Amino acid sequence: MSFPSRIIIALASLGLIATYFLPVWFIFLIAPQYPEGLTMNIWLNKITGQVDIINGLNHYIGMKHINADMFPEFDFLVYIVAFFILFGLIVAITGKRKLLFAFLVTTVLGGIAAMFDFYKWGYDYGHNLDPKAAIQIPGLSYQPPLLGHKTLLNFDAYSYPDSGGWVVIVCSTVLFLVWGYEWYKNRKTSAAVTSPIKKTIPAAAFILAIVVVSCNSKPEAFNYGKDICDDCKMTIMDPKFGGEIITKKGKLFKFDDAHCMVNFLKEKTIKENEIAKTVFIDYQNEKNFLDVQSSYFVVSDRFNSPMNSNAAAFSSKELAQQKANENMGTIKNWEQLRQSL
Repeated sequence: MSFPSRIIIALASLGLIATYFLPVWFIFLIAPQYPEGLTMNIWLNKITGQVDIINGLNHYIGMKHINADMFPEFDFLVYIVAFFILFGLIVAITGKRKLLFAFLVTTVLGGIAAMFDFYKWGYDYGHNLDPKAAIQIPGLSYQPPLLGHKTLLNFDAYSYPDSGGWVVIVCSTVLFLVWGYEWYKNRKTSAAVTSPIKKTIPAAAFILAIVVVSCNSKPEAFNYGKDICDDCKMTIMDPKFGGEIITKKGKLFKFDDAHCMVNFLKEKTIKENEIAKTVFIDYQNEKNFLDVQSSYFVVSDRFNSPMNSNAAAFSSKELAQQKANENMGTIKNWEQLRQSL
């Protein structure tokens, strides 16, 4: 996924921290004798609001007293939210679209489970009444609404997400939009790579054209400050760390860092067997491109590359060893570098 998308995912995940400090749900009751209304706020680990007054009223119709002890979920909800925050941050760090999809599926299932659990509590609370209650109306139950409005005797009951619940809804919606954008972007790129040639040309001429393109596939000099990385979508600025992938059909993809190139390959936007050449800028000479298979990569924190792979390519092992010694770095071949990123 692109770098901006990963930042948005991280911020949306961290946004869930707000639920530790805000009520997640509220139930609001209004009646002629209580025109100002009575409110009950449900948090991750407690209940606040005018609960004592509500309990006093409910006592007459045989409903249980509401207290935190009747919600065993309060013992672990804070840990469930922490899990989702950590899961979201892992998605942002790895940048894997499939992992984001798994996160969203887990979120939807978690939301369904939470609403079902709330419904079960409301059903028991509204149906399991004290047979010795002062007011008894045969056949009538007092189950509060799961979501929305419901009339209970002379009370109008409302049940909606509170501020913390809206934080969850907004953060989840943002993550769905990010996934949709990344899916559409990669689908569009894939279609552009694999779309059939629309013009009708003789078979022999077509084969010859493919051969010529494949034979003449070569890197293209970067236009620094204008070219855009095909993975993170950042402007390519640094003349020492860029790379390119050229397909057998002559399509060229540019990257500002080895990390972006490896991520692009992991996403399988193009297949490995479609690649004609993969090159990286010679750290010693920005006008020279080196084939990654015959290059020696030095990885050092001192290089400070655009997307933090901190990997530079050299044409010989001697040059790489010298630069590694100077910068306290390690030498890797292309396959080792791909595995480490």
